[in-house]
Amino acid sequence: MIETLRIENVAIVEEAELEFGPGLNVLTGETGAGKSIVLGALSLLVGGRAARDSVREGAEQGGVEALFRTDSLPELEAELDARDLLPAPAPDSSDAHELVIRRSLTAQGRSRARIGGRVVPVSTLGELLTGRVEISSQHSSQALLRPESHGRYLDAAGGLLEQRATVRARFESLQALDAEGANLRGQAEERIRQQDFLAYQLAEIEEVGLAPGELEALEREHGRLAHAESLGSDGGRALACLRGEDGAGVANGAGDAAGQALRCLESMASHDSGLAPLIERLRAAEAEVRDLAADLERYLDGVEGDPARLAAIEDRIGQVERLRRKYGASEAEIFARRDALAEELSGIEGADVRLEEIDKERDRALAALAAGAKKLTAGRKKAGRKLAREVEEALLGLAMPDARFAVELAEPIQAAHWPQGATSGPSGAEAPEFRFSANRGEAPRALQKVASGGELSRVFLALKGALRQEGANMVLVFDEVDAGIGGRAAERVGRALAELAGRHQVLCITHLPQIAVFADRHFRVEKATSRGRVRAGIVRLEGEGRVEEIARMAGGEAISDATRAHARELLTSARPGAPDLA
Repeated sequence: MIETLRIENVAIVEEAELEFGPGLNVLTGETGAGKSIVLGALSLLVGGRAARDSVREGAEQGGVEALFRTDSLPELEAELDARDLLPAPAPDSSDAHELVIRRSLTAQGRSRARIGGRVVPVSTLGELLTGRVEISSQHSSQALLRPESHGRYLDAAGGLLEQRATVRARFESLQALDAEGANLRGQAEERIRQQDFLAYQLAEIEEVGLAPGELEALEREHGRLAHAESLGSDGGRALACLRGEDGAGVANGAGDAAGQALRCLESMASHDSGLAPLIERLRAAEAEVRDLAADLERYLDGVEGDPARLAAIEDRIGQVERLRRKYGASEAEIFARRDALAEELSGIEGADVRLEEIDKERDRALAALAAGAKKLTAGRKKAGRKLAREVEEALLGLAMPDARFAVELAEPIQAAHWPQGATSGPSGAEAPEFRFSANRGEAPRALQKVASGGELSRVFLALKGALRQEGANMVLVFDEVDAGIGGRAAERVGRALAELAGRHQVLCITHLPQIAVFADRHFRVEKATSRGRVRAGIVRLEGEGRVEEIARMAGGEAISDATRAHARELLTSARPGAPDLA
């Protein structure tokens, strides 16, 4: 709901602030006082077009600002959060669930919108508030004049919103399949070229037949073969040192020296048992040296030159090096590239299979869409008859006894853009349209062609009354709802507005006291001249001030005691026990 509306330098309003409340909020005032400015301000907040001369003459800029309560609108808060526009106050903050929307205007005709202090496109206001703030006026944004909104009203009346969502989901699923198929078919030639290139690269890697760890083994063997002569020479000298053979330059080998030292320690141990640990260590060292000499001897037996094997290894290493230059610096990178090529190639080769799957899925999607649309159509036919009957009954009570209201399920103009073979669009197989006739003998026609501003407002009021099951907590604005009526009909309109205000916040501009007396909050718009300028102001009326305004509306400027008594009677009958009448 709207808690506060501020208007600055718009038309003849220099500055005004209205604190609306829940229920029915009524604005009254003399003709030309500026009531329509409030209506225009609300229209600007929901994304309406700003007139070039909207800014008050002599001012550089003007604006409209509203404070909305959103705690009863979780879906709106979710949309704001998705757009990163939801304020995030502390949990115990008093401004939790409060949203400030501002529309700024300049004298040069420029306009700017802000939500929660952040600049947004003006179109965002309409996207967020459509269906949450609806204005019924001949000169303002009117939901009833947009045929695309009629389907939503009808489906809400018939409890078909879930079925409508199912149809949309199935339609979008069909569109997604068509987009995927078109993408695959459009890339067919590129896919063939890519397939050949990937197959060549994969074959090049697989032809080498590289095995894990092979490169390291090849490099070790290459090192032995390439340096066989130096390995044999150095190894021979090392073996001689270990065994004390000729050419070692020592009298005895390391093993013999260790054995001689061991015998000495064993002799010493007969006199000092504390040498036992040294003896064990030396005994292990002697055994290790002799084993080492044996292993080295076996190694040297295998070290010999083999030019043919060396050439083969160098050729193999060259093959692997070519892979490394193209596909990775290590074996792991080469294998990763091979696996990636195989996976990508498999995906390309599976495109034709996927196209076949898409064709089958598309047939199933078409059938599901047709079935869902058929069910929605059947529900709409039933809901349309019921809604037309209820709206006509409501219009009868709103002083329109000859009014006819009908729901036509017309063919959607978007049908040419549906996917091939589709029998339904995202909102169903038809475009529901409300048709209306105010006069006896005339066939119902499109609302925008035949309804006046006052008639539109009463049709809107009757329609919203019939949609009792539709979600509450909207802001509904009515203007000209009292056009051409009075007396008992005006009282019935007032009661209908009061009943509607039990589920929504209702703002109504009226000239009739029979409607104004039902207000939960009453505002008077008045015009005055100050310093040679006309200014419009807005005041909230309570107690005797409200009695005076109702008396003025009922009896004109010359207010008598009898007129005041009549005003009190009207207020008491409309709102018995109200505190401002005590």
